[in-house]
Amino acid sequence: MREAAFVKQNKEKWIAFEKAITENFKISPDQLADYYIQLTNDLSYAQTYYPDSKTLLYLNSLASQAHQKIYRNKKESKNRIISFWKTEFPLFFYAHQKTLLYTFILFGVACCIGILSALNDASFLRLILGDAYVNETLNNIEKGEPTAIYKSGSMVGSFLGITINNIRVAFIAYAFGVITSVGTAYILFSNGVMLGAFMTFFYTEGLLFEASKSVWLHGTIEISVIVIAGCAGLVMGNSILFPKTFSRRVSFMKGAKNGLKIVISTIPFFIIAGFIEGFITRYSNMPVWLAMTIIFSSLALIVFYYIVYPIILNKNYERKLH
Repeated sequence: MREAAFVKQNKEKWIAFEKAITENFKISPDQLADYYIQLTNDLSYAQTYYPDSKTLLYLNSLASQAHQKIYRNKKESKNRIISFWKTEFPLFFYAHQKTLLYTFILFGVACCIGILSALNDASFLRLILGDAYVNETLNNIEKGEPTAIYKSGSMVGSFLGITINNIRVAFIAYAFGVITSVGTAYILFSNGVMLGAFMTFFYTEGLLFEASKSVWLHGTIEISVIVIAGCAGLVMGNSILFPKTFSRRVSFMKGAKNGLKIVISTIPFFIIAGFIEGFITRYSNMPVWLAMTIIFSSLALIVFYYIVYPIILNKNYERKLH
């Protein structure tokens, strides 16, 4: 849709909304919140198709004013929280899927480097994974339980510790974007190399399938979401390197806010990954079909929410505009 047609179709709605928030028209907080959700949908669409336009600047300003009025007069509701994950975020994330692709490629290249390095240099494993971990795992292999490390500790304790640690890693991957995309790229690269070396370790011991069956139970979501958190860091880092028509300060603030929104979206998935690792991964003797079902269901969940669903939602929204 051409920008002029987009503006013409929504102009009256925006003007009415602007009057409601600037001229103190009587309007209920719930109505205001509904209008705000519609506005953020329009804003997400404009960010995707008219990134350097005056329309986007206008909608940004209007959304900012609306946000201040809503959160001054109305406490956050459960419906608002649900709408974030159900509608607002997927529409918003559609514009950042290309950045996610670049993040995935970077992480994949790092994994390959970790694999090749571990295959060609036996000392590389100990350098990356640490002597203590390698020695403990070798002892577990001798005992016939190569993934026994995931059975240590209580279920609840493991769940909480793992979830908190994963969220911490995600925020670090995002926060390093403050030193431009290079910072986040370093976090992604180091984690990718570590993963490649880790899986190669079990391959050299002839236990790749056995280890994968256990590790990827939780690792499918855990690793995927770390990559998505890396995408958040690149969004913020790129806003510093490539401010486009914005001043570097305004571009950075916009990128930091967008990146934070992406990181927040990952929290429920880290909770799921922590639950699987704390309560399910320790049962490494489960049937292969059950393990594969959990692994591929986890993968399908991530792919659907971050790739397929935003595309479907965006197409539906675009169809309504036409």
